[in-house]
Amino acid sequence: MEEKLICRLENAVMRLESLSSASTTSREIDFGGGGEYSSLDPSILAFDDLMAHYLVKVMIAAERIGGQVVDVTMIVQQAFKMQKELLIKIKQSQKPDMMGLAEFLKPLNEEISKANALTDQEKRSEFFNHFKAAADSLSALAWIAYTGKECGMSMPIAHVEESWQMAEFYNNKVLVEYKSKDPSHIEWAKCMKELYIPGLRDYVKTHYPLGPVWNATGKTLHKSTPSSGPAAPPPPSAALFSSESSSKPSSSCSKQGMSAVFQEINAGNVTGGLRKVTSDMKSKNRTEKSGVVTTVEKESRAIKTPISKTGPPKLELQMGRKWVVENQIGQKNLVIDNCDSKQSVYIYGCKNSVLQIQEKVNNITVDKCTKMGVVFKDVVAAFEIVNCSGVEMQCQGSAPTISVDNTSGCQLYLSKESLETSITTAKSSEINVMVPGADADSDWGEHALPQQFIHVFKDDHFESTPVSHSGA
Repeated sequence: MEEKLICRLENAVMRLESLSSASTTSREIDFGGGGEYSSLDPSILAFDDLMAHYLVKVMIAAERIGGQVVDVTMIVQQAFKMQKELLIKIKQSQKPDMMGLAEFLKPLNEEISKANALTDQEKRSEFFNHFKAAADSLSALAWIAYTGKECGMSMPIAHVEESWQMAEFYNNKVLVEYKSKDPSHIEWAKCMKELYIPGLRDYVKTHYPLGPVWNATGKTLHKSTPSSGPAAPPPPSAALFSSESSSKPSSSCSKQGMSAVFQEINAGNVTGGLRKVTSDMKSKNRTEKSGVVTTVEKESRAIKTPISKTGPPKLELQMGRKWVVENQIGQKNLVIDNCDSKQSVYIYGCKNSVLQIQEKVNNITVDKCTKMGVVFKDVVAAFEIVNCSGVEMQCQGSAPTISVDNTSGCQLYLSKESLETSITTAKSSEINVMVPGADADSDWGEHALPQQFIHVFKDDHFESTPVSHSGA
């Protein structure tokens, strides 16, 4: 046991030395003009301190666990190193156009893609929650792509916080799963959170609250030049720039089809392509008609497969008042960010998906969902779970009422602001409520809500008390 511990400590020291040497080397990098000055810039030195204070702790915790947790944590380490190199380049370069920015962010995007690929390959691994927490957290590094309000991203500080909120859903699963098993995993999850909150968030807040500051007199990273032939479009960056336009059906094709129909009508040749009905095709002249249903007809009717009632996936705002999320399967990154306290959210028929609601809404209802996770900030009226199985809910703000009806398997994560919420249950089982500890370093407390009661008739009325099970 002692030999293994010594071996792990030696590995941790070696990684610390490599991180230190990489930090020293990066200060000597010269990307062309003022390299030494850029490397010694206070914001770059502060990023070194961020990695030395927070990232090293995550690596040490990963070394204690070993295995694939080390692999995914090393990807996180490489992504932070890559962000530092990009910050040095920004100090030396002019602001590029969109094509140049995509090319500039490509190395960081590749590191984030590695984490996502590892997560997809190891969906059945016992460390899946570790993979998912690390991979989702890396989207916080995309704050460096912020170019202004017109870019469609949140402000850098808000972007880091929102990205971590999505990763925290899986990070909390690690805390719950290993609460009484292995403290090394608990330490890893806590250090991972500290890396972003307060680590990266406070760094961005101090040095880049309005986004990266480019050098107006620096060198040009990328300059688009006209060519004789059509230029190929730049490859999409799935990790830093998400676009849903490819998945949405285009209306241009349908317009072309309808215009062609109207063109034929206007031409006057409406029936030119129709088949002519002969006399033997008419019902009154058919000789095989009969009122007897044959065996073949019975069999053909019997083998007809039932039509699936599952509709197409939806995530849309209807009538400006109601967000509808329907039939989402295997979607882990669903987000509703442009909402207000007068709108409600209705989630129906979703399976194995995660939805994040980033603003306060009036009401949230989860209906007929399986293995569905919902992360939200504040709700004005109530959060309702009906006819579901294996759902998880995380409240990061306040919720006056939480209702669980006809549901099997429900995990509720409450924040300190929502501890006074009223929880109503009916015809439900396996409901666990997780509450935060007294301070930031304390473990989450798990409380199982009773599902069995004893009813005693006393003084002309029934008194009901939950069944308590004493341990052996």
